[in-house]
Amino acid sequence: MSTAADARRQLEPALAALNGVVLGKDREIRLALACVLARGHLLIEDLPGVGKTTLAQALAKVLGLSYQRVQFTSDLLPADVIGVSVFDRERGGFEFRRGPVFAQLLLADEVNRATPKAQSALLEAMEERQVTVDGVTHPLPDPFFVVATQNPSYQIGTYPLPESQLDRFLMRIELGYPDPAHERELLRGRDRRSLLATIAPALPPESLRTLQATVPTLHVAEPLLDYVQALVRHSRESGHFEAGLSPRAAIALLRGSQAWALLHGRSGVLPEDVQAVARAIVGHRLQLRSAVDGDSAADLEGLLLQAVPVP
Repeated sequence: MSTAADARRQLEPALAALNGVVLGKDREIRLALACVLARGHLLIEDLPGVGKTTLAQALAKVLGLSYQRVQFTSDLLPADVIGVSVFDRERGGFEFRRGPVFAQLLLADEVNRATPKAQSALLEAMEERQVTVDGVTHPLPDPFFVVATQNPSYQIGTYPLPESQLDRFLMRIELGYPDPAHERELLRGRDRRSLLATIAPALPPESLRTLQATVPTLHVAEPLLDYVQALVRHSRESGHFEAGLSPRAAIALLRGSQAWALLHGRSGVLPEDVQAVARAIVGHRLQLRSAVDGDSAADLEGLLLQAVPVP
């Protein structure tokens, strides 16, 4: 196991490399890296052209992970993601040919442009890190991490992700437009695609696995657990949301907080760590009741985080 201070030293080069490619998005990059450390999957929802795919590719490069990209379209089939059994005449039997899901980092690009049937191809892979074809189970690589990008639901040709699919993502983040200074740097600097080609791994997979194993061991005091439970209970009992957070969401909130603490060199979790990751972890799991007016992302702060006292 790595100590918190060792972990921070190991992660600093990775953070620096990522910030050198995706400019002006340090918080979002830290959330993405915390998601990897917590062994979760990441959903990036935003407009085309703001760097969603670039961030996914940069993560694979910096972490030294094998990488595959699947462009989700309306005619995509589950076999295009998982793989297919093909009859081998010479052997007289079927041979399984692996699909792109057998990568350490899979980019499901524009995942909500595919039909629910194609989206379902990722359910078993994301939850159990395996796929089953023709009754045979095939384990996926370790580590295994899905980054999915999603266009806003109001855009033409999108299918909403069902709750069961959304719940498989530990975090959902948005990148947004860059500020003027970083946008000027983008305009004057090198093309991001050519810059990606020059990135060397800053954290090998073996070290990543060690850090992932360290995350659940970080100290969590009883008052901190009380705080997490109070947030979950408020989501269920306040009447502001269609449905409250599930036990799996509570575990996700705790693991994400531990990963955020480790990323910042702390050996224990603080309430500030919970608050830092809360929106990314619970925002896509909570839906405001129709009687509640306002923007759901903004109201999450007032209806949940600000409504529950910090221990």
